[in-house]
Amino acid sequence: RTASLKTRNHQPHLLCAGYCIAYIAARQVKSGEVKELACLVLLGLDQAPNAGSRAWSSMDGSLGYASRLSHREDLGGGLGAREYLDSASDVLVKAGELACMLSTAKHVVVYTGAGISTSCGIPDFRGPQGVWTLQRQGQPPPKASVRFDHAYPSLTHMVLVGLQRMGRLALVVSQNVDCLHIRSGLPRERLAELHGNCFLEVCDTCRREYVRDFEVPSVGLKHTGRACEHCRGALRDQCLDWDNELPADDMARSKQETDKADLVLCLGTSLQITPACNMPLRATRRGGKLVIVNLQRTPKDAKAALVVRARVDAVMARVARTLGVAGPPYVR
Repeated sequence: RTASLKTRNHQPHLLCAGYCIAYIAARQVKSGEVKELACLVLLGLDQAPNAGSRAWSSMDGSLGYASRLSHREDLGGGLGAREYLDSASDVLVKAGELACMLSTAKHVVVYTGAGISTSCGIPDFRGPQGVWTLQRQGQPPPKASVRFDHAYPSLTHMVLVGLQRMGRLALVVSQNVDCLHIRSGLPRERLAELHGNCFLEVCDTCRREYVRDFEVPSVGLKHTGRACEHCRGALRDQCLDWDNELPADDMARSKQETDKADLVLCLGTSLQITPACNMPLRATRRGGKLVIVNLQRTPKDAKAALVVRARVDAVMARVARTLGVAGPPYVR
């Protein structure tokens, strides 16, 4: 349970030896894997769950959000595809290449999916044990290891904030509804949430936003029964159901910024659901570069200048160290 040590400028540093040993014991890591894990830890590329961003108490329930969506047989795209891990040495080299791309890029847009929140204790949707994967198999949904409203932003969330504060990040386009980008401190004008947000209510009349510290019970842009404190207009939830159209303003902003991007970075997304999966290609058609960091193969890998098969936190920790990105400390 030991938290990551920090250097004086708050950059992620080495995990202590005790945490490494505890992780090996808890995961019953085979002897052949110990050397690689140790290498990653010493390089600041630990691929274990982030000790500082994950709750250590278990819970019985799964994500309430998934259970509140209307039932749908066609979940789109593939489910349960195999996950791959590059070797520790390959991760190190590729993370260095990504850092170099980020250092020279003039306009960077980042697309994020469920894979950046798994280290926070939130299950993904299309992985081998994902929400939709198990639903398709007729199995109960996966158990979250932390309550949705108690999840902390991951290392990746905080590194993105650091990049934005350094002027290296134009926009984050997220398919996640967990509110962790907002909680991380990313400015609202630098975030487009294509699938909504389970912790957000918006006034019908004045469009004022309310970020809650609890999950809004409904989904599908329904009235919540609460009123705007400013104009008394009716508030609606902002979590999209299957049949809701994607928010027009966020879509327009995402397209506009992606069209200008010379580098698009896709983190923890399988890039299978339209229209979001095709939007990064708007940049490549104009000469921009595409980088994908994801455990599963994606339909866009062939279009990418760089593909990294690793947990996102492992890659972004090394990128942060190389570029001197000081991810700010998280304050709830």
